[in-house]
Amino acid sequence: MKQGKQHTWQTAFMKSIPILCSYLFVGMAYGMTMENAGFHWYYSLLISITVYTGAFQFVLITLLSSGASILTIALTALLMNSRQSFYALTFLDEFKRMGKKKLYMIHTMTDETYAVNCSLDEKESDRHGVMFGVAILSKSYWVIAAVIGGMLGQLIPFDLTGIDFCMTALFVIIFVDQWEQASSHVLAIVGVITSVVCLLIVGAQYFLLPSLILASGILIIWNRRQEAA
Repeated sequence: MKQGKQHTWQTAFMKSIPILCSYLFVGMAYGMTMENAGFHWYYSLLISITVYTGAFQFVLITLLSSGASILTIALTALLMNSRQSFYALTFLDEFKRMGKKKLYMIHTMTDETYAVNCSLDEKESDRHGVMFGVAILSKSYWVIAAVIGGMLGQLIPFDLTGIDFCMTALFVIIFVDQWEQASSHVLAIVGVITSVVCLLIVGAQYFLLPSLILASGILIIWNRRQEAA
């Protein structure tokens, strides 16, 4: 039994190494940016534990610094993280079978854990354990890196110009990795085209949610036709 759990955690760690490499630097960048905005490391710790969404956490720094209302922060969070709802649909049945762990899996679903979960090929008895291990390890990486970044930002002065671009770079890396692993690039191309179209129509501030809805609708129709063929 202990050997089985040890193997599961070892597998989860190996699968989470790419997340560790990315979260180490992105999380530290977040902590430094928080410190530069006047929020000490313990704010980074608290927000990373409760919020845990990298892209919005960077935006949250600006919102907090500008004194934005709670309603504005809540709506921004909803719009920016609405994509997580689409991610969760992929693993809806699996999360249900994980019992009490379901709520934690929902809370910790990120772009990175989603990409890792999609690549898992473990047998059914190990799969859910590995997914849970990846979720715990990934959040730990982010929280620890954010705290380290906050402490470093307090001790050592940094020029943080352009450092928030690291989140964009991380998303590009995830996309390239999924592109290389996929046997068909139809889904990726649909996502790129719908994103560009919505970006041109509604602008950079509002394009995310409509592009997700449009891409999801197209892919649902595509999958139904493939099944019917």
